[in-house]
Amino acid sequence: MVILGIDPGTATTGYGIIKSTKRADEYLLEDFGIIATKKVLSHAQRLEILAEDLNQIIKKFRPDAVGVEKLFLTTNQKTVMTVSQARGVALLVCQTNKLPIFEFTPLQVKNFICGYGKATKEQVQYIIKKTFKLKSAPQPDDAADALAIAVCTMHHFHTSLRIQ
Repeated sequence: MVILGIDPGTATTGYGIIKSTKRADEYLLEDFGIIATKKVLSHAQRLEILAEDLNQIIKKFRPDAVGVEKLFLTTNQKTVMTVSQARGVALLVCQTNKLPIFEFTPLQVKNFICGYGKATKEQVQYIIKKTFKLKSAPQPDDAADALAIAVCTMHHFHTSLRIQ
């Protein structure tokens, strides 16, 4: 089973691809990184690049399900608007590709990964580093967050399959 995790953003969208093994608590790291867009481009052009790159990732890795981070409340309305637009593009691309979509707030991801919803980014990165037996934490942190979302999604997808 292959899972894609997405940490949406207009300037930087993190993605992580993981694969399940025969052991329920073990995952293989397939790929991770970011989709970066240039500030000089229009917002619409940046969203188009995001859609095209996500489609390429989906075509290459053929995930069985996708996890996307939900927005959390913030005081910066400009950030909320741009992130929500990037999130909308990610959801549309995944839906167009007929993929099951799981959505998690940062609190839910941190709680699942670290056992504490207010864990720091460094704590999440440490757990991801240990989970995938990496020499160092994935960089940038958008990619590490996307891997954490993928791990969350893998667990919830397995659970939903057992329930069905």
